[in-house]
Amino acid sequence: MNRRRFLHHTALASAAFSAAPFLRAAEPKKLRTALIGSGWWGKNILKEAIASGRCQVVALADVDTNILEISAEQVNDLNGDSPKTYRDYRELLEKEKPDIVIIATPDHWHALNTIDALKAGAHVFVEKPTGHTINESKAMLKAAQESGRVVQVGLHRRIGPHHVNGMKFLKSGAVGDVGMVRLFAHNAGSGPEKPTPNEPAPESMDWNMWCGPAPLRPFSKKLHPGGWRNTLDFANGTLGDWGVHWLDQVLWWSGEAGPKRVFCTGDRPVFGAPVLNDKEQTSDAPDHQVATYEFEKFTCVWEHRKFGGNDTEKHKIGAYFYGTKGALHIGWRDGWTFYPTAKGGKIEHEDSQLQEPDGHNLTLLWADFMAAIDKRSAPTAGIELAHRASIMPLLGMISWRAGRSLNWDAAKEQIIGDPEASKLLSRPYRAPWVYPA
Repeated sequence: MNRRRFLHHTALASAAFSAAPFLRAAEPKKLRTALIGSGWWGKNILKEAIASGRCQVVALADVDTNILEISAEQVNDLNGDSPKTYRDYRELLEKEKPDIVIIATPDHWHALNTIDALKAGAHVFVEKPTGHTINESKAMLKAAQESGRVVQVGLHRRIGPHHVNGMKFLKSGAVGDVGMVRLFAHNAGSGPEKPTPNEPAPESMDWNMWCGPAPLRPFSKKLHPGGWRNTLDFANGTLGDWGVHWLDQVLWWSGEAGPKRVFCTGDRPVFGAPVLNDKEQTSDAPDHQVATYEFEKFTCVWEHRKFGGNDTEKHKIGAYFYGTKGALHIGWRDGWTFYPTAKGGKIEHEDSQLQEPDGHNLTLLWADFMAAIDKRSAPTAGIELAHRASIMPLLGMISWRAGRSLNWDAAKEQIIGDPEASKLLSRPYRAPWVYPA
């Protein structure tokens, strides 16, 4: 069939189809979607929204106009949308009235971004951990419950196939009675940390807004992009960044609301003392930490270090569940593996199924988010579960700062008998920002 005849037949078919609208299923209305924090990871999440075919990207927010310009062009190339750009996310929420807001800002912004988006009537997909402090996370949970909107948190291991199947295996009793859990994440590191010079922020960037409610530090490439994860004004180091994923696995398995006692220790013997002055700065998070979480029937130990690697072990990251019938390792790229205690017992294993190149399961988590919005149901990594998971590393950091163990009432979410440590459940905000109630 030549091109002219093809077009003729296509036109006839289209006319016939349009003449019978009852044959056509109504297309669902696209949800107006905005992204706050338009860097690399935020765009990874936004790509899932675009790929779903359910979202119209109406706006982007970021404190850097160069990032905004590039991100808007990339969205247009992907799906033809022409999102408006904003340096202040509050203006975006007021003017655009989005149905969905994706939040991929540094940790210290998660609470205010989320609460304001919920007050604006949006469903929210926010990166983990929920808050930078425990009372921020509690305020986020309260706002979500009052709003009636869906809040999904980026705990993608909750939905990853090998994590789901490994958890089924664990809960089946095949591991026996579990008395101890060991969580770990190590890397080789590079010895003492050299300070990075302070410098003026890029002209395209509103550095004051980037710092927001946190202290106003000098700009440094040590902080942005990415290095803020190991600067305690803006995040909670490796325990807050990686620990939340694996500590969440423990709560998922046990069904408990939290531990009864926490003790955390660590320091910077390899990286060296933190540096912050007018000329230069380093990170200030510990280069290693060990946190012990005591539950009613088991003990959980978290450990990480940024030196020494982990090449003596078969698995370099993940969670070991030690039971009376053997040890189960649930990992990342190496799937899950069960090592039985019985001699001659069969080792059982399942490979990971990950979304590359980043090795995560955002596609599944986004689809679950959309389904929860449609059904008005709880998502797999909803704010209630994610709030409890985020408390775990934050409690570890409070213990580390206080230099002593904490007794924790998981039902009331209170530190017992330690008023000084309880003050660390919150932190002062820099004016004019107001800590959420």
